[in-house]
Amino acid sequence: MAKKGKKLRDAASKVESRPYELAEAIELLKSFDTAKFDETVELSMRLGVDPRHADQMVRGTVLLPHGTGKSKRVLVIADGEPMKQAEDAGADIVAGEEIVAKIMGGFLDFDAVVATPSMMRVVGRLGRVLGPRGLMPNPRTGTVTMDVATAVKEIKAGKVAYKVDKTGIVHGPVGKKSFDQQVLLENTQSLIDSILKAKPPGAKGKYIRSVHLSSTMGPGIRVEMAG
Repeated sequence: MAKKGKKLRDAASKVESRPYELAEAIELLKSFDTAKFDETVELSMRLGVDPRHADQMVRGTVLLPHGTGKSKRVLVIADGEPMKQAEDAGADIVAGEEIVAKIMGGFLDFDAVVATPSMMRVVGRLGRVLGPRGLMPNPRTGTVTMDVATAVKEIKAGKVAYKVDKTGIVHGPVGKKSFDQQVLLENTQSLIDSILKAKPPGAKGKYIRSVHLSSTMGPGIRVEMAG
């Protein structure tokens, strides 16, 4: 097992075993000196669901009020007028069905994919490539749409898509460590509220099992959460 670095050990030693109020957890996280770069702050929520059952799947999107602090490269797969709309909206890559072969060949220089409904007949072939990376366009997340301009603008503005993984945990970025404490608080609360609203009909018992906040190189901090 790899040894933890001194900075991580020092930070971990400051974290008590008790759960913290959200504002208190953010304040503690920002006090850590764990990396020389601006770390991403991530929320992790363990849910009382079994994602193997369709009626217990948790997924959704939320537009963080202050963005994620990361500029996302957006690929739009379309044809006709939506291609121009995507370009005008600031999409980094706009392409037709020819991009499918390129992606199958290993091209993955993008962070989000938007497609028009008519292009899903060819985009569907990319499920094995894009699916495991969380990049497959989906109507539920607003990434399969004729309104590609709005989709691009929302992604650029800080729209976060989340989906429960096979262990029942939802992960999502809420900003950068350099963000003001209040900004991180509002972003994190927005993601929490969205996940609470996404509670599936098949969820039984306690929905929120545990909540943790962490930075890229920092230790996890348990957050007090009812649910």
